[in-house]
Amino acid sequence: MKKIQMVDLVSQYQPLKSQINSGFEEVLNSAAFINGPQVNLFSDNLEKYLGIKHVIPCGNGTEALQIALMALELQPGDEVITADFTFAATVEVINLLKLESVLVDVDYDTFTINPESIKKAITPKTKAIIPVHLFGQCANMEEILKIADEHNLYVIEDNAQAIGADYKFKNNTIKKSGTMGIIGATSFFPSKNLGCYGDGGAIFTDNDDLAHKIKGIVNHGMYKRYYHDEVGVNSRLDSLQAVVLNAKLPLLDSYNEKRRKAAEYYDKAFSNHPNLITPVRAEEYTTHVFHQYTLKVVNADRDALQKYLSEKQIPAMIYYPVPLRKQKAYDNGKYKDEDFPMTNKLIDQVISLPMHTELEEEQLDYIIKNVLNFFI
Repeated sequence: MKKIQMVDLVSQYQPLKSQINSGFEEVLNSAAFINGPQVNLFSDNLEKYLGIKHVIPCGNGTEALQIALMALELQPGDEVITADFTFAATVEVINLLKLESVLVDVDYDTFTINPESIKKAITPKTKAIIPVHLFGQCANMEEILKIADEHNLYVIEDNAQAIGADYKFKNNTIKKSGTMGIIGATSFFPSKNLGCYGDGGAIFTDNDDLAHKIKGIVNHGMYKRYYHDEVGVNSRLDSLQAVVLNAKLPLLDSYNEKRRKAAEYYDKAFSNHPNLITPVRAEEYTTHVFHQYTLKVVNADRDALQKYLSEKQIPAMIYYPVPLRKQKAYDNGKYKDEDFPMTNKLIDQVISLPMHTELEEEQLDYIIKNVLNFFI
């Protein structure tokens, strides 16, 4: 049996090796390392895949979120609502821009931001909502967009973990994750469902004016070389990373389907276990692309399970052990624990098992056997 990894990028590379290597050679021979034709091709390809007018590649997913907020011209002190239970990048950029982050509770079943919690957090200073499509499925965007429309708020989607997921509205309209808000932001970190071989990200929008502004911001605020019309940053996807993404994008749907198959295999083994809650699919409105396969451990020691699996050479991760409101960088003392009942439960229960496109049945059986053995 092959060594079990949370993500097996080496095995994923093998069938693409010739295509990627020849693409790298083309870039090296042309020396078009920044904004080369491969970057433009990827932008065009992703626009077609997502069904959106503008994809602007950038340096990474964190910068994608930052640039989105910069493009909306929010002012210091403006409030941005986002989830307490997620990776720090989402709140990091809010604070970096001297905006006011407002953290709210999530839904226990789906791990995504709770619309009712959003409603309670809105004040006259609220200007935007950043829903995070956590672990591979969309937040309840129809409700979130309704709230935003009622209060004249921007919605910026953090789509780092759910690229390729579909959202179904009540009128049967289907949109890709990241394309429903005024702006979507994503990451191409190597472990993502669509990942490159370094850092990379992109910003999506259907708004022509915002797209123009974003294209300037990512390139030092320039539309014409050495003429700076915006306060910008240096955030560009390099051509070598675009080669990798162009090779992988046509396979994204098949990658996501392989993840679903692995998730179903796990589900079958764990679905009736008294100490395990398998991931809930909010199938009434979203598909799930399983960036992570996250169990909840109930009436048992989650940390002991992680240690036991490690001893069996099975990596298992805890995303996320500390809520953002209690992180040293973001703990401002204004939050009350009783306002976060679901987050408080999740940080003690969640554990993510290996999940990637190259998982073999033998590996899945070994993981399952050892998870179940822990509870005997």
